[in-house]
Amino acid sequence: MPESKVVAVEELASSEAKWVKLKKCRYQDPTGKERLWEFAERPTRSSSGIDAVAILALLRSETNKFPPSTIIIEQFRPPIDRYVVELPAGLISEGETAEDTAIRELEEETGFKASGVVQTSPLLVCDPGMTNANMKLVTVDVPFPENLEMPAQKLDPGEFIRARIVELAKLSAELKEYEKKGFVIDARLDHLASGFELAEKLRQPRL
Repeated sequence: MPESKVVAVEELASSEAKWVKLKKCRYQDPTGKERLWEFAERPTRSSSGIDAVAILALLRSETNKFPPSTIIIEQFRPPIDRYVVELPAGLISEGETAEDTAIRELEEETGFKASGVVQTSPLLVCDPGMTNANMKLVTVDVPFPENLEMPAQKLDPGEFIRARIVELAKLSAELKEYEKKGFVIDARLDHLASGFELAEKLRQPRL
């Protein structure tokens, strides 16, 4: 299948935008002076007050047949005209909790069915200087009694996502290889990999 690519870019009036809106706010600084700030927001935010979730799936063997692993995805992102390596993620629908969305989106994007939620992060922001978009990171448990197998994805029409299983201990090294191939690494995934790698280094007498 040919790779995706951006073929044209043009200005978009805010009134015509479906997924992103531009806003201007006035705020008061510590001296009492009023200032202006421009930012983008998602008009799709549900009544939960949370826009989206990212999903850290813990793939683990109940019989020690494979090392602890996770699932990452490759997806073309038009705003940067590049393929990005990310955690599975998705927008929260009205009436859903962050945990509901995480379990649903994981199965849709990767085919894996989580047995339960391990933990949910506090409310997180990724680029607060540009947008008020927020999210939660939901960690889910995906146990396997036998061998680790890749299930069929349940993608929506127009979604082109490649899912890959990666050992947690090799995640940082895998992302470095992706960078060499021209992929862009999502910041949240890189922070996770860097934290895991640093935790392993701190177990050693010397860094």
